[in-house]
Amino acid sequence: MATTIKTPTAKAAKPAAESADKTKSKTASGGTAAKSAPATKAVAKPAAAKTEVKTAAKPAAKPAVKVAAKPAIAKAKKPTTVSKKSRLHDYYLNVVIPHYIKEKTYGNVMEVPKISKIVLNMGLGPVKDNSKSFNLALEELAQITGQTPVATLAKKSISNFKIRDGQKIGAKVTLRGEVMYEFLDRLISIALPRVRDFKGISKKAFDGRGNYALGIKEQLVFPEISYEKVEHIRGFDVIIVTTAKTDKEALTLLTLMGLPFRER
Repeated sequence: MATTIKTPTAKAAKPAAESADKTKSKTASGGTAAKSAPATKAVAKPAAAKTEVKTAAKPAAKPAVKVAAKPAIAKAKKPTTVSKKSRLHDYYLNVVIPHYIKEKTYGNVMEVPKISKIVLNMGLGPVKDNSKSFNLALEELAQITGQTPVATLAKKSISNFKIRDGQKIGAKVTLRGEVMYEFLDRLISIALPRVRDFKGISKKAFDGRGNYALGIKEQLVFPEISYEKVEHIRGFDVIIVTTAKTDKEALTLLTLMGLPFRER
């Protein structure tokens, strides 16, 4: 009887052990599954962090671009300064041209003669070897005209005058536009009245093509020149170039512009 009782219990213990092993294997498989699930979550977290970094970087970049663009737009919108017309230019447009049209001298406004340019020439042969005096003369001419002069060069060598080819022997300035009208206005209203014993300018200085030449003996007649800084008294030539075809037309134009001609 005792042996018969022990054998069934042993047989019954084997299925229990097998069931225990199965449960362990199930729990083991369940543990790996549980471990794998958190692993997927851990992988997902860095991806979320990357997206957060990208979204945070985009707003920071946009203001930087806007701040850099604002000054450029502001500079582009600034209006450009337009130089006003001089008094003598307005006088030519409002008085001289209507006078020609009223007298029916010219049928078209474009046919009315006008001043195209003014050229100033200064000979600096005596100081051609003295660079300091030469530069001082250029500065005086620049103060008178309001424009930087250009040095004129000798075209050929002359031994009697001690001149070499290409040597600086003078200066010239070509004035156009508003600078030309401003210089002519100062010449008529300020400089010429300051000439000693001034009685007017000659009518015989035309070249036959409607251009007029005027000589200034002293640069001191212009108020821009300071007496204290003058080294030598220098003169220069003023050539007024017009679009007139004859000397008579040029004389009428310059008279209307205000140049004081002598009667004889």
